[in-house]
Amino acid sequence: MMKSDPEDLGRPAASYDGPPLHQGLHEVAEHYDAFVCDLWGVLHDGVRAFPAAVACLREFRQRSKRILVLSNAPRRASEVESRMNELGIGPALYDHVLSSGEIAWRHLKQRPDAFYRSLGDRCFHLGPDRDNGMREGLDLTFVERIADADFVLNTGAHMPEDTVETYGHELEEAAGRHLPMVCANPDLEVIRGGRREICAGKLAERYEALGGRVRYHGKPHPDVYEVCLAQLGGIDPSRVAAIGDSLRTDIAGAEAAGIDGLLILGGIHAEALGLDEQGRPAPGRLAGLCVNYGTRPTGAFPFMVW
Repeated sequence: MMKSDPEDLGRPAASYDGPPLHQGLHEVAEHYDAFVCDLWGVLHDGVRAFPAAVACLREFRQRSKRILVLSNAPRRASEVESRMNELGIGPALYDHVLSSGEIAWRHLKQRPDAFYRSLGDRCFHLGPDRDNGMREGLDLTFVERIADADFVLNTGAHMPEDTVETYGHELEEAAGRHLPMVCANPDLEVIRGGRREICAGKLAERYEALGGRVRYHGKPHPDVYEVCLAQLGGIDPSRVAAIGDSLRTDIAGAEAAGIDGLLILGGIHAEALGLDEQGRPAPGRLAGLCVNYGTRPTGAFPFMVW
């Protein structure tokens, strides 16, 4: 079971030394026919694409590897793909793009289960204007006051400097009214251009602490991996690997889906790992972090590099 503060590394279990450390993905590529690749922190930092990661995708494609880019962005997949293309991650480098926002939107559109059929049609959108694409095409009325809402759609903070406390009143009011919440991004935080910002998952975490009920979509939850494997066209899961920088979402989700998880060290955990200039973690840090998150990546890489 995960400790309350997974970044508090403590001492690694004596029987676990951490995943194998590799210099580049060329060392393992032959073992897989397809990769489910994280976006933020692996291919770009929200501001620029990482040249080595783009080159790595190109090497995969030259070897006929299938690539599905999977993001916990709280936006439609088409919007995520458009932003990727703007940053220089072009269509020739991947087969599919899927997002947590896309899966959430489909559930709001199709109402496939009892939770969604019970939501009602008056929605309070907790999130910035840039996520308004999540509203399009839905038979919902978006209200300005929580008092008028049947449920909350949570896509994250409005401003980069916002904290959970910024939204304390809204979360408390919604919890007091027992409004269900749909969280379109389970991530707790992201690093944008070198600065940490809270994500929708952090707000949902507080909402649950207040007694609120939350339905999550995206990594590490299983529904998104079911869609991934279907889009990859029936490739044996033993020949599929997920590449990501988060033990909590990318690696835990891969393990639950029955596919290998390849951890990129130079992302969200870089500070906790104490990486040196070559991207190598401080002794014991990686094993300790894996133990505290309850995950065991198949392999670890300083960055996404061929």
